[in-house]
Amino acid sequence: MANEAAHNTAAELIARSNRLGADKKNTNFAGGNTSAKGEAQDPVTGEPVELMWVKGSGGDLGTLKEAGLSRLRVDRMRALVDVYPGLDREDEMVAALDYCLHGKGGAAPSIDTAMHGLVHKAHVDHLHPDSGIAIATAADGEALTGKIFGGRVVWVPWRRPGFQLGLDIAAIQQANPEAVGCILGGHGITAWGETSEECERNSLWIIDTAAAYIDEHGSAEPFGARVDGFEALPETERRARAAALAPTVRGLASHDKPMVGHFIDSAEVLDFLSREKLASLATLGTSCPDHFLRTKVKPLVLDLPATATVEEQIARLHELHEMYRKDYRDYYEAHADADSPAMRGADPLIVLIPGVGMFSYGANKQTARVAGEFYVNAINVMRGAEALSTYAPISDAEKFRIEYWALEEAKLQRLPKPKSHQGRIAFVTGAASGIGKAIATRLAAEGACVVVADLDLEKAQEAAADLGSSDVAVGLAANVADAAAVRAAMDAAVLAFGGIDLVVNNAGLSLSKPLLETTEKDWDLQHDVMAKGSFLVSKAAAKALIEQGMGGDIIYISSKNSVFAGPSNIAYSATKADQAHQVRLLAVELGEHGVRVNGINPDGVVRGSGIFASGWGANRAATYGVNEEDLGQFYANRTILKREVVPENIADAVYVLTGPELSRTTGLHIPVDSGVAAAFLR
Repeated sequence: MANEAAHNTAAELIARSNRLGADKKNTNFAGGNTSAKGEAQDPVTGEPVELMWVKGSGGDLGTLKEAGLSRLRVDRMRALVDVYPGLDREDEMVAALDYCLHGKGGAAPSIDTAMHGLVHKAHVDHLHPDSGIAIATAADGEALTGKIFGGRVVWVPWRRPGFQLGLDIAAIQQANPEAVGCILGGHGITAWGETSEECERNSLWIIDTAAAYIDEHGSAEPFGARVDGFEALPETERRARAAALAPTVRGLASHDKPMVGHFIDSAEVLDFLSREKLASLATLGTSCPDHFLRTKVKPLVLDLPATATVEEQIARLHELHEMYRKDYRDYYEAHADADSPAMRGADPLIVLIPGVGMFSYGANKQTARVAGEFYVNAINVMRGAEALSTYAPISDAEKFRIEYWALEEAKLQRLPKPKSHQGRIAFVTGAASGIGKAIATRLAAEGACVVVADLDLEKAQEAAADLGSSDVAVGLAANVADAAAVRAAMDAAVLAFGGIDLVVNNAGLSLSKPLLETTEKDWDLQHDVMAKGSFLVSKAAAKALIEQGMGGDIIYISSKNSVFAGPSNIAYSATKADQAHQVRLLAVELGEHGVRVNGINPDGVVRGSGIFASGWGANRAATYGVNEEDLGQFYANRTILKREVVPENIADAVYVLTGPELSRTTGLHIPVDSGVAAAFLR
């Protein structure tokens, strides 16, 4: 019975956590933690033992599962109070928690474990709601706490998360038996209850009561008056300006290491960027540890109006970036000591463009998106604090103690090694099927963010969904023969992921006709899609690649036919030869910008090929006098290796050409044809 009750306790905790984490008004992604205490049977003694289940380090409440819980013995955890060596050595208590674990498996205990274990209530929630942090960061937060909640919620002065904070909260809970929770100065809220339902109810009551008080008593314009020229641009103009700036901003944010970007132009962001207090509040930075660990201590803010030209804004962004990097180095040097980890990078993770929106950055798309969401949380916090009082975040010294905390550094060092293409953004044309889809699939598997571009939007979106969420891939419509459509697709790509690193010109079609049957329309169609299409895509991409200043790759999926004179193939082979020479020309022209341009010459890709399925296969089979179902083997039999070429073989070549192993290679064509002697490059 005891073990059944333990299972129910854990299940109840997970359900409560998922409900709380599903609503962003309650807490941010991966922020906060929840716990439940209950009885279980000790498998060694058979005696009952009190356990605590608590969300482990790095987990997310909204998606929490049993594997994300730490399971500890309450008696052993509370016994740590007797061996606590004091505030100067409290970090040692994190390792001590390992000796309190019960059984195998589960997540590593988080730094907040003591907060849950030392409070003498069965259920505890620690959350980061915007309304609660607004009170926690108000200059008179302690007085506001008493005024808003009476004696039911108690103020806890700022203290870095850890064992001592757990002792503080436990003492306050015991001294205030009528209290249902507390406001943690500069940080968030903690609530408790005898049952899971009571704890959840108390958490929501604190959050909703704080929000209602801000709404009822807060000033109408907490960020001050709107500033002329800083108002939001009309949506179409705003998105166009964002796309024009995105490559430059990403390049600046990637000075130390490549970053993926995310763009937000929500109403609350645009309103904040239009107000007179923008600069002063942004300079104060964020306060909640979860916020500034994701966003850095403060953002880079463009101090020009939206009426400035793109060129003026770009020039000023470069100036501000140098100032930001110096300011961050000064911050590091002012607070670092001999034991501090090395500076992790001086580039901004949040860039605010008045009238346009916010760019946020991270090592991958999910991290970049979450960083932006956290800064929206910070805006809401500042709004609430300014509405009632004055926003007063924790000091830079305290922020540094957390940002460069040895425990935070250890957590970062435990992250898995990045894949070869992590942080790279790929734009693949004709990627809804066949070779293009295989390439997109391989690049996504290697960590790249992928734009699946195709003439058929619905199929592009379906193919992108097959690769994962929008943090992994997006599907866009792209008629590569139309310059405006290409430009629009490239703009959408840089807004989706912040920029562009890798372009694969794969879109194509084929008509098999002898010279006398090839019409002018046939010729134009082939050349519009492949020769002209590749030119337009490469041109649009090159502009972004140059503005980013991060190098990059352009790959042309050409053909064995670019060098081999096959029968009844004048239009297709001629345009493939055009593509092949574009590789050489662009390799020379773009090399000074660190952009490598290479080509791949496949042959006989029948299985999974959209081109062969659309009639080309039947034509080629008729030309060679074989059955269409035997065409793949026919092509294989005429090769040196006698092996059929499939789309995944082309994808492998793209992976190698764009990976770290061939970083000094440009202007190369790789045959992927199982060996066709007549198509040897020479």
